Amino acid sequence: MKAYQYLINIKLKSTAILLFIIVLIQACSSTKYIADYQSIVKKVTIDSVDKKFEEQAYNYVQKDLRPASKLSIQVPLYNLFNTKNGRYKTNDIKPFGTPPAILDSTLVEISRTQIQKFLKSKGYRQAEVTSAIKVVNKKAEVIFSAKPGPAYFIDKLTDSIPNANIRNLYEANKVGVTHLHKGMQYDEDSLTYEREQIYRIMKENGYFYFLRPYVSFDVYGAEASSKTNKMDLNLNVNDPNEGPHKQFNIGYTHMIIAPNPDGFPDSVRYKLSKDTLNGIIFTDFSKRYRRNPIVRYDFLKQGELYDIRNENLTYDRLYELNIFKNVKIDYFRRDSTSNRVNAVIQLIPQKVMSNRIEGEVPFNGGTVGFNLSNTYTNNNIFRGAERFELQVKGGLQSRIGNGAKPFSDIYQRDFSISASITVPRLMIPFYNPTLGGNGMPHTTFSSSYIYALQKDVSVRRIFINSITYDWVETKSKLHSFTPLNFEYRFGYLDPNVDAQTVLNNLYYSTLLGRKDLTLGMKYTYTLNANKLNEYRSFVYLRAGMDIAGNLLQGISKLGGSKHDPANNDPAKILGLPFNQYMRPEVDLRWYKHLGGERQFVARLNAGVAYAYGNSVLTGIPFEKQFFAGGSSGVRAWQARTIGPGNYDRGLLRSDTLRKAFFGLDQLGTMRIETNFEYRFTVAKKFFGATLKGAAFVDVGNVWNLRKGESILVGTPSLDEQTVFKLSKFAKQLAVGTGLGLRYDVQYFVFRFDVGLKLKDPQFTGSDQWVISKFLSGARAFKDDYNATHGPDTYRFLQYNFGIGMPF
Repeated sequence: MKAYQYLINIKLKSTAILLFIIVLIQACSSTKYIADYQSIVKKVTIDSVDKKFEEQAYNYVQKDLRPASKLSIQVPLYNLFNTKNGRYKTNDIKPFGTPPAILDSTLVEISRTQIQKFLKSKGYRQAEVTSAIKVVNKKAEVIFSAKPGPAYFIDKLTDSIPNANIRNLYEANKVGVTHLHKGMQYDEDSLTYEREQIYRIMKENGYFYFLRPYVSFDVYGAEASSKTNKMDLNLNVNDPNEGPHKQFNIGYTHMIIAPNPDGFPDSVRYKLSKDTLNGIIFTDFSKRYRRNPIVRYDFLKQGELYDIRNENLTYDRLYELNIFKNVKIDYFRRDSTSNRVNAVIQLIPQKVMSNRIEGEVPFNGGTVGFNLSNTYTNNNIFRGAERFELQVKGGLQSRIGNGAKPFSDIYQRDFSISASITVPRLMIPFYNPTLGGNGMPHTTFSSSYIYALQKDVSVRRIFINSITYDWVETKSKLHSFTPLNFEYRFGYLDPNVDAQTVLNNLYYSTLLGRKDLTLGMKYTYTLNANKLNEYRSFVYLRAGMDIAGNLLQGISKLGGSKHDPANNDPAKILGLPFNQYMRPEVDLRWYKHLGGERQFVARLNAGVAYAYGNSVLTGIPFEKQFFAGGSSGVRAWQARTIGPGNYDRGLLRSDTLRKAFFGLDQLGTMRIETNFEYRFTVAKKFFGATLKGAAFVDVGNVWNLRKGESILVGTPSLDEQTVFKLSKFAKQLAVGTGLGLRYDVQYFVFRFDVGLKLKDPQFTGSDQWVISKFLSGARAFKDDYNATHGPDTYRFLQYNFGIGMPF
């Protein structure tokens, strides 16, 4: 079996090397696929353009004329799949990579003209651009030479706004919106911005029929023959021919829901409701929806001044209800003399129920398993856009190797069932906040049951019930507050496991067998989550706090139950000990845009679980402890297999004990992980999607905060290895690196990462730098490790599959 795996590794490496060589050869051979009269553009140069405009000017070069980056594999990839008989194919083009930039004099002339227009728009009114082409061995360089001439500046600013109301409104908002000022360099983009801002101000202040063409500019002194480089600018805001601009108020609103997802049939006439409440006439032809939960998010209020922001807000919130596939808002007037516009909101419902089946096959060198889940969703269970979700999930993990058949040695089984109801508003007793201006608020009631079996070790069962409020302060600031989180866990250790062995050798496995209660609350603040899919520079923050036990401590004192440290006797509620802890956690990231579709991300993820009061005796619950590794952490390690500290599973000297506790999570009460990732685009056309790449370095581990929380207690040396100490921090860090691919199909991303271990904290001294073993002597090192750690096996490479970005 080992020989077979070794041969597979050799073949994979050989294939990768061969593919790399093929791509490298293709990169240097594009010219041989074109006709003798053709050339491939290898370089485009724009001379004598102000540096602040260079990148923008280059954007006016036609895309088919721009050469690919030297580091890009898009052209080699295209060559690999779209050449035949020594020439580029003209049909049956495969969607891989991007074709090379073939010289086209027409495109050169179009580019020259566009660059010249761009320079004129930026104030270089006398700009002239010429082009030249150099060809050597069918490789072309295109040179655009600019003579920009003097830059023109605005000398005088005037305006012509005959409508006094519009003039006053413009003057009141001018300071906060205008980009125009005396002495600035002429820029047509600033004129466009000014026009857009005036249009926005008018539409936000009742001018329903205001259009952008009513705003124009007169420019004087811009002729090329002018001896001065100064210009005068006059702003015009004109009235329509039929008379001055008028402000309009909202009349009544017709909110109409179609009978089914097919919409409103043209051949059928419907009778609208006549019942008006608060200016809204609600008609539901589908008979599926209650009135109040829907009209709550109509922000076009009767009698108020028309404001396009309220229209957009109504669009956003009705879509966010997630029960309508189409929302359309129209307006009409009863007569031409009225200053009221009446809204008609047409809503087409979407399918209410859905069912989703998902699965995964987690595996590594010594185990294989599967997880399967079924999720049923009803988006309108109580006819008020309430989302009901029921999920059933199960899975198992089995040891393989040594000739054993898959799933013949199952050591872990998991099962869970959860249900939740999410209501699109904040349901707070005696309080009805008006929210929704920046995002849809939600109240979620959830309940779940979890069953987990570790063969020959333990069985855990957990009931969890919670109420959570989610609301949006601004588009970038999200809040989540769980005022009630109740957990009841009970489990037992396998009677065949000697209790003394557990206590003396695997302390934290006792957490699996305990019965206790948790009553607490959680709060999470998220900053800039709305920017995660954008190419820009920003800081992302997700910070949370989980606190439990304080209320139960007060109740226990009133009931006369107190914890007694001297006798190792915690306080109890209903005969069960309760947990008391604080668990702050932070995820801080810096996203740096490097131009185009290139991005650098630096991340710090840290958390602490601190037991106090009643939990000083019982410790942090198993599920609340931290782990390191996995597809979103230190990716060179499988999840839950690092630490705590320098812990080495080989310290379990008994083969029987190691087998019994094989796969048991390595946890700690403190975690510090940091990740550095460079992201780039590999090929924009790859099987109908975009193929992106990543190179990363991950560093981190978990530790215990106190002695006695160690995996092995009663052994002082193990406390020294697992308890966090700043002096040993660097020696206890795991370091990995790797490469990844992301297959981006716009709506979601398939991810594949390969992590390589560089430094492994379970070893000591220079032996921690396992990369040296990988480069030489890997087979002997793995054999020695497997002999002392079996059934654990050592792997230098870790493969991670996932959906979505790691962070």
